[in-house]
Amino acid sequence: MVLYQVGQLYSVAEASKNNTGGGEGIEVLRNEPYEKDGEKGQYTHKIYHIHSKVPSFIQMFAPEGALVFHEKAWNAYPYCRTKDFFIKIETWHKPDMGTTDNPHGLPPEEWEETEVVPIDIADRSQVDDMDYKPDEDPALFHSEKTGRGPLGPGWKKELHNSNCPYMTAYKLVTVHFRWWGLQGRVESYIHKQEKRLFTNFHRQLFCWLDRWVDLTMDDIRRMEEETQRELDQMRNEGSVRGMQAGED
Repeated sequence: MVLYQVGQLYSVAEASKNNTGGGEGIEVLRNEPYEKDGEKGQYTHKIYHIHSKVPSFIQMFAPEGALVFHEKAWNAYPYCRTKDFFIKIETWHKPDMGTTDNPHGLPPEEWEETEVVPIDIADRSQVDDMDYKPDEDPALFHSEKTGRGPLGPGWKKELHNSNCPYMTAYKLVTVHFRWWGLQGRVESYIHKQEKRLFTNFHRQLFCWLDRWVDLTMDDIRRMEEETQRELDQMRNEGSVRGMQAGED
């Protein structure tokens, strides 16, 4: 799982740059170690400038400055939690193949109302046409350094029967959007876009394997410092980049 953590943090930095430009994108205010109540990890505070990345019906009603969101995240791997104005994302990374029931330990009444949405990074049908890139397709990618990939239709079963390490990232997305008249529509849209984001991100993470597999956590921390400086410059240059708003 430590190897995945390196890949995850590398991919977060790269994806941040791919989604920054033209006055929009990600601004990193703080990125530092934390320790609280015996829990140790990395704390980040980011600002997302996302006007073009929300659907037009939100842009029409949003007051000036409303489409700037703060995210505070405490990453105590293998558990991490993220909060902002209307989304809470909690993640457990577990060494299984998605077989853990109620991995976040929710009360029975909450678990009964929770929708489980499996994501298969090799399944082309789970990717929007506007997001598809052949060089970010795990069904096509082969790692020169590790020999992994491409992932065929039965890759999960093959992985489970092999000696190769595996794990599942269980993400619990809770959405609270208090905006009269738009609450249900916006919350539904956010859940759809979170699935899209998780799918695209983990497809990239796998296909960027040869870029990060040899990196250490010290390498990652240096990269994060460099990325923070680059984002400040990129946000005010060029055109809007990255994932745009999908259909409602």
